[in-house]
Amino acid sequence: MDAQRPARAGVLLRQWRQRRRLSQLDLALLADTSARHLSCLETGRARPSRTMVLRLSAALDVPLRERNTMLLAADYAPEYRESSLDDDTMTSIRAALDTMLAAHEPFPAVVVDRCWNVLAGNRAMAILMNGIPPNLLEPQPNVFRLALHPDGLAGRLANLCQVRALFLERLLRQVNATGDADLHSLHEEVRRYPVPVGEITEGGANVGHPPSPIQVPLRIRTPHGELSMFSTMATFGAPADVTLSELAIELFYPLDDFTRNVLRSFAEPAGGP
Repeated sequence: MDAQRPARAGVLLRQWRQRRRLSQLDLALLADTSARHLSCLETGRARPSRTMVLRLSAALDVPLRERNTMLLAADYAPEYRESSLDDDTMTSIRAALDTMLAAHEPFPAVVVDRCWNVLAGNRAMAILMNGIPPNLLEPQPNVFRLALHPDGLAGRLANLCQVRALFLERLLRQVNATGDADLHSLHEEVRRYPVPVGEITEGGANVGHPPSPIQVPLRIRTPHGELSMFSTMATFGAPADVTLSELAIELFYPLDDFTRNVLRSFAEPAGGP
């Protein structure tokens, strides 16, 4: 066994503990071990058992992908499988996603991975995606690029400044919580996007609109009028697969009757009632 591997596991353990802002004593209490033993693990003077790696990872709320990384660093096999959505074992998951997307119509909904790449969307997403240039759709659309790129939705957002601030804050929070290098690169990219000339950069999100329970709704200018929406996120409970643990479904809802009626009319077939 490579003598550096347990030491590397200790480095990762310390990084995750510091990311969660826990002392060694705090983590030791959460994981039912001693602070002295934890110190030995972090410095590489002791090798963690497989059970201990998993126990500490759970106490630190480490994502499943990174739990596998910690196991490999300690010279153990990964615990969690990483499946493709096309695998036979994911048939029920695909069916659940399809059901959720279809059931949410006529309101938009998308399935995203850990980096906010769009894996699937329902037909109602067309009203948001209309006019998006091909370079933002290939090889995969990304929620943050679609929303903040000047050629994407940014030029159509009536409250771009507020949406941009909210999105960047959300992404930075996720970067800090996960330490994910891909998310960090995405944040560095989108925060450098220029704000389209002429856009309002100050003021409240709801200026000129009725009081709203949502601090920063999504206000999009369309040929049908200005649509106001908010979203919720849904995830799978108790995942045992890396891919499944990183999936999220973003569901958009109308914030007012005008938006609700436009979305419903948009979904009606031509010549329908």
